[in-house]
Amino acid sequence: MNILFTICGRAGSKGFKNKNLKEMRGVPLAYYSLAVIKGYMDKHPDHNVTVCLNTDSAPLVDLVQRQSIVPIRLIQRKPELAGDSVAKVAVIKDTLLSCSDISPDVVVDLDITSPLRRVEDVENIITEYIKGVYDLVFSVVEARRSPYFNMVELKTDGYYRKICASNYTARQQAPISYELNASIYAYSPDFLRSNFNGTILDHNCGISVMTDYLVLDIDSEEDFEMMQQLHESFCAKDPLLAEIYRIANQMMEVSN
Repeated sequence: MNILFTICGRAGSKGFKNKNLKEMRGVPLAYYSLAVIKGYMDKHPDHNVTVCLNTDSAPLVDLVQRQSIVPIRLIQRKPELAGDSVAKVAVIKDTLLSCSDISPDVVVDLDITSPLRRVEDVENIITEYIKGVYDLVFSVVEARRSPYFNMVELKTDGYYRKICASNYTARQQAPISYELNASIYAYSPDFLRSNFNGTILDHNCGISVMTDYLVLDIDSEEDFEMMQQLHESFCAKDPLLAEIYRIANQMMEVSN
């Protein structure tokens, strides 16, 4: 199987300054993504893996290149793809198109600021992708709230009511809802090459359910501090998560 892994991170961040360069428990966030790729490659030596970093950040390039455990292709982020409102899928598409010498069966994107991943999570999303005819498969967690029961929005009459009309009297009666946890996305290369419209959620999507680690993304200093504390606790309980931390620390040792 041919897999293109993408890691995308632009320079700067208005919400959380330089978040892609942060270190969590002594390890750069980017190394957690590289560590899970390394773990996947070790378990699947028969798979042909290419890893691309798409960025306009020289410090991020330097950080990633300092480790030599996972070979990296660098894709310079185009200026028109570096704005705040640019959809990430456009950057992933550009990464694929920039690698014209390879023909991946799937493109897997790992978000830098969602480091709580295990090799098993990557395996699960690729397995789900292979099972169906999807434009993409993304990782989710079961939602703690339901739009059918206890989520509201402002309606045209000026009052707040349930987002989805229903007569459910308990959340357990409502259809199961999921939240995207912004961690892993598996794209069809043909879909990425096409002239698709709308958001990715407007297309033929599948899901892969991950463990709910409570903090879905790092968008603030508070998120980051909470993530660090939770990561230490989760690693103590989950040897698969601890293994990723071990590999990431090995990368730190090589880079120093």
